[in-house]
Amino acid sequence: MTKTELKDFLETKVEQYNNKKFIESDPIQIPHQFNKKEDIEISGFLTATIAWGNRKSIIKNANSMMQFLEQSPYDFVLNHQDKDLDRLASFVHRTFNGQDFIQFIKSLQHIYKNHNGLEAVFATHAKTHSMQPSIHQFKRIFFEIPHQQRTQKHVGDPLKNSAAKRLNMMLRWFVRKDNAGVDFGIWNSLSPSQLSCPLDVHSGNVARKLGLLTRKQNDAKALSKLDQSLRELDAKDPVKYDFALFGLGVFEDF
Repeated sequence: MTKTELKDFLETKVEQYNNKKFIESDPIQIPHQFNKKEDIEISGFLTATIAWGNRKSIIKNANSMMQFLEQSPYDFVLNHQDKDLDRLASFVHRTFNGQDFIQFIKSLQHIYKNHNGLEAVFATHAKTHSMQPSIHQFKRIFFEIPHQQRTQKHVGDPLKNSAAKRLNMMLRWFVRKDNAGVDFGIWNSLSPSQLSCPLDVHSGNVARKLGLLTRKQNDAKALSKLDQSLRELDAKDPVKYDFALFGLGVFEDF
C-alpha cells in the first residue's frame, strides 16, 4: 500500500485501540489505580519493569507489588525502613525476584531524594529527537548506589543495543498527551515527539509485514529505523501507532 494508505490504515487502528477499553486488559491499569503524580510514576515504572510474558500474570504480579508497598508506592519508597524491605523478598515474577524488587525500591528512593524524581532524570538527559540517550543515563544513575550486578539486567540500555521496550512503554504512558484517557501525559518537560515505540515481538512482526521495518532483530538499531518510519507518518506523536501495531499483533494476529 502507499504511504497515504498505510497512514490511513494505522490511524484507523489507533482509533480502534487507543480508548479506555484498552486499559481493561493492559498493565497500564496498575498506575491508573492512583491519582498522585509520584504514585503513578512509581507504580508505572515497577509495572513496566515486569511487563514481559503473559499479560494476566504481569497484571497479577504488579498488583502484588502494590500490595507489598501498602498501596502507597511513593510514601513507601520515600519513608521505608530496612525492616520494611524484608517482606519484599518473597516476590517473584519470572527472573525478577525479591532481591531485585528491594534494590529497585532503594534505587527509586535514591532517585527521588537525590535527583528530584524520575521525570527530572529523564528530562535532564533527553535529546531533541530521542529518549534513548536519556534511558542510558537513567540506568547509570539508578545503579550508582551499591547493588547486585544481576539486577542491572532488568533495565535496558540502548547504548548496548537494547530496544529498551519496557522503559519506552513507560515513557509513552507518562509523556504522551492522550485525549482518549489511556496514556497519562503527566510529564510536561518532555514532548511526545521525542518518544520511541515499545518494540517487542508483536509490534516488530507487524511493523515488518507493513514495511515499516526490515531488520530481523528487535534491538536498538531496529528501533531507530522504526522511529524514522513512524515519524514520517506523524512527527508530533509517532508512538500513537504503538496502539495500532500492538493491537494488530495481539488482538488480530495480523
